Amino acid sequence: MIQKQKPELVATAANVAEVERMFLAGADAVSIGHERFALRLPGSFELDDLAEAKKIAQSHGGKVYVVVNALLHHDEVSDLQDYLKELAALQADAIVFGDPAVLMTARQAAPGIPLHWNTETTSTNYRTVNYWAAKGATRAILARELSLEAVLEIKRNTAIEVQAQVHGMTCIFHSKRELVSNYMRHQGKDPVQELHKGERNLFLKEDNRDEQQYPIFEDRHGTNIMSAEDICMLEHLPTMMQGGIDVFKIEGILKPVSYNETVVSIYRQAIDRLAEDPEAGIEAQWLQQLSQIQDKNRPLGTGFYFKQQIY
Repeated sequence: MIQKQKPELVATAANVAEVERMFLAGADAVSIGHERFALRLPGSFELDDLAEAKKIAQSHGGKVYVVVNALLHHDEVSDLQDYLKELAALQADAIVFGDPAVLMTARQAAPGIPLHWNTETTSTNYRTVNYWAAKGATRAILARELSLEAVLEIKRNTAIEVQAQVHGMTCIFHSKRELVSNYMRHQGKDPVQELHKGERNLFLKEDNRDEQQYPIFEDRHGTNIMSAEDICMLEHLPTMMQGGIDVFKIEGILKPVSYNETVVSIYRQAIDRLAEDPEAGIEAQWLQQLSQIQDKNRPLGTGFYFKQQIY
């Protein structure tokens, strides 16, 4: 499949200032939200912040996608409806959802906003993608556990947009339980004092994998354990673009803004170059730049994209 149009480049941001910096670096859209309704955000955006982010995006010809991917209980749906109405008033460019309650509520509260389906681990085949497309989803955000071959197969067999992560860490475990706080209480420590708000510098290490560190943090939805490596698919962008992948996502959680700026800038240059000339290839200096800014404790890899699938 030949790419019909240039893929969209989506980045994350922790605050309004970072939104501006991501667009200046070359992002086409930012993925942001509020911790009340979203999982694993670099930062939480109040409604006023979202409105400011929308203004910034418009000034750059970009878009704002609001993440609403938390698993919601029945008693939270009424608050969700009010929130989605506010997003409609702000003219958010899309709502990223996983829980079906968001889709059902959006039909009434925000009927004009596109819906991006993202269930993290279950968006793994084109039949499921097509099911949610029939329910109103306009984009499928694919699971990070897929091989590149499977990603391309999904794109060949679905009519809606397909988004794949090309850089950054991924979540490998989530629990609604407060595992970090419980561990600290077991040690006789006060988790309120130990876990400063916004501070995410804790790691897990396995005895048989001394060199690997797994970032772990809590948000209001529970505990998250992240991958020990960062995905880097820069070298494989030509294949993904030739395969027609519509959207590339750079996950910037737990990274300094300067790092994310450089990554977005490099991928921007690569996408523009390959869109103009599919045979142009990737510049060696781009890979060198990424290696220079990468944390020495976090190797770059290709995630599951080239691992053998076992069914």
